[in-house]
Amino acid sequence: MARYSGPACRLCRREQKKLFLKGSRCYTDKCGFERRGYPPGQHGWGRVKITDYGTHLREKQRVKRIHTMAERQFRRYFQMASRQAGATGENLLVILESRLDSTIFHLGFARTRAEARQLARHGHFLVNGRKVDVPSYQVRAQDVIEVREKSRKLGSILEALEMRAQRGLPSWLEQEREKFRGVVKGHPRRDEIHPDVLEQLIVEYYSR
Repeated sequence: MARYSGPACRLCRREQKKLFLKGSRCYTDKCGFERRGYPPGQHGWGRVKITDYGTHLREKQRVKRIHTMAERQFRRYFQMASRQAGATGENLLVILESRLDSTIFHLGFARTRAEARQLARHGHFLVNGRKVDVPSYQVRAQDVIEVREKSRKLGSILEALEMRAQRGLPSWLEQEREKFRGVVKGHPRRDEIHPDVLEQLIVEYYSR
């Protein structure tokens, strides 16, 4: 499955919002979105009238790019969310946040979601004592996620833990930093997941 491999800051500029794809750099004056806040391309400075379809598309693209996944996979998650009880949009966001790579990111073992995906794929983590190298693995309440013993000296993980200490931890997770592990206490609440996302626009996009 093909994935975008170009400049991450270009995606933020396209969506006209920070997606925080580059870790600590996004919080400095070196952030590409802060330095060039207009859309990429030769027509970036021009005025473009946004249609209703364009508004729905941009919201869908933004959430998809935050989680660094392809369209086919994102659509599959939407279909999964639509089959569950409750609001489809909220179900979708909970499913995305319950992925192993997203959980690793929130626990502070990776600086970005993309890095969390790579670390998970390379087998640096255990879930309930077993190695899991599938980034899309859905974590559940009471799951214990820990860094493998031989991976605990990785510079990227140690740096990520410092960043997480400054930003805090979501209430649905518990971290034991000294043991390089965390516990999933339950599902995230809606007010803890992308508070500026209008998930109903995504539902309308796929329901048109």
